[in-house]
Amino acid sequence: MTQRTPIRRVRGEQSRLLDLFSCAGGAAMGYHRAGFDVTGVDIAPRPNYPFAHHQGDALAHLAHLIETGEIRRYAFVHSSPPCQGKCSLTVGTNASQGWGGTHVDLVAPTRELLDRTGLPYVIEQPNGRADIRKDLTLCGEMFGLGVIRHRNFELGNWTTRQRAHVPHRGRVRGYRHGAFYDGPYVAAYGNGGGKPSVPELQTAMGITWTDVREELTEAIPPAYSEWIGRAFLTHVRTAVAA
Repeated sequence: MTQRTPIRRVRGEQSRLLDLFSCAGGAAMGYHRAGFDVTGVDIAPRPNYPFAHHQGDALAHLAHLIETGEIRRYAFVHSSPPCQGKCSLTVGTNASQGWGGTHVDLVAPTRELLDRTGLPYVIEQPNGRADIRKDLTLCGEMFGLGVIRHRNFELGNWTTRQRAHVPHRGRVRGYRHGAFYDGPYVAAYGNGGGKPSVPELQTAMGITWTDVREELTEAIPPAYSEWIGRAFLTHVRTAVAA
């Protein structure tokens, strides 16, 4: 399939976006703000997800959409497959706790199905994974947020420029090896050890519609996906005009 079909579909007022492994909708909200009509899919119930949502296995649902042809309803796919399997934090720093190698790694099967759709897509993962292309790397300081939260994005069937990285203003607040360090950022993971309160996390991430810590710590800030969504729409307009 060529890119011409998805390009035609994104010329309307709102383009439909499929949000796989959606969690509570951090990415979804950013894409919505960029102008997309978003539908999420997650294996867990996500009552805080702010848009249409399907509870079920994300890859099984994607395979069904491909087989039935319903995937043609969408113009773009975002995916955030579970990252623990090969994340450096899991297999390195925390290997002594027995975490490494016990998680299902879904990046490769996600990519395989996304390639079958023929649609433009994004695969989002944290720093520390060598098995995705780092076409984009974004961090909170690029958007004036109270988190660092570096995330890498592999882009399929489209491209955009890398946004310039902004030097960090200081440390992430919290304890390191028994010593407390202050700084302009909060740690958007875990609990204890000087970690932020839920209201602090909400403010730092720009997420107000959920107060569930697990959902906040798994989310990407909406500012990231809003920037990606707008970059994609610019890519489409450029391709149509060419």
